[in-house]
Amino acid sequence: MTDSLKTIRVICFGGAYLQPGARRFLAMLDAQPEVDLVAILCEGQGQSYVYRLGDLWRRRGWLAPVVLILEGTSIVLEFLRSPLEALNLRSAWRRVSRKVEWFPALNGPRAITRMHGLGPDLAVIYGGPLLKPEVFNLPRMGTLGIHHGRVPAYRGKKTTFWEIYHGESHAGITIQKVGAGIDTGEVVATALVEIGRRGYGSVWRDVERRGCHLFVQAVLDVHHGVSGPIPQDRALGSGKVFRQPGLWQLLSLRRHRRQALQGSRAR
Repeated sequence: MTDSLKTIRVICFGGAYLQPGARRFLAMLDAQPEVDLVAILCEGQGQSYVYRLGDLWRRRGWLAPVVLILEGTSIVLEFLRSPLEALNLRSAWRRVSRKVEWFPALNGPRAITRMHGLGPDLAVIYGGPLLKPEVFNLPRMGTLGIHHGRVPAYRGKKTTFWEIYHGESHAGITIQKVGAGIDTGEVVATALVEIGRRGYGSVWRDVERRGCHLFVQAVLDVHHGVSGPIPQDRALGSGKVFRQPGLWQLLSLRRHRRQALQGSRAR
């Protein structure tokens, strides 16, 4: 077992935009005495709102303004629910954000050279791009990633939405050891969040918060040598890869969920 007094050197891989959940996770991780968060390596050009809108437009088209509005509303609601917590998180992120570095491509030679120079024990990825083996295998303990969904039943994007859409009773959270492919890595830790009769926003807030705590604990468990990855349970599903929901799926969420629940009761 690893000496608990020794720190583990961790780098984080991020995408073109560090979402609120990623900021929360990184602030929590940086606060751990046993963790030395040495750098946050992101693929993109910066965190400005102009760039954020441009990136969203490339990925979501005319739904980009809607995504920004929903994200902004969520931030405001979080502040209204717990102003002190929101202010503390903002202050913590301000300190951690000094460790952010931007690269045109995390799989590119410039980023890889930087990673070698940092000498990480472990890497974590939250919302980043698909990585090549020479990147996710570079840290001596590999790379851990968070996935909001049960694997292999719900792989891909926005899987919390799709779990609700298909009438599942729980939304999943998976911490996995990153490997080749989309959400195909060995499982390090899992958790479930009850959906019940709640809407997507309420479920998502719980999934995101629970996921941050689960991810931090997974890093500590790997550091202490008390967590070993296990293969995904193929009995849980076929491994379909989900995509971003379209406008019709967004508008029909409640109706489709109700129909899915009725169908499951009938069986």
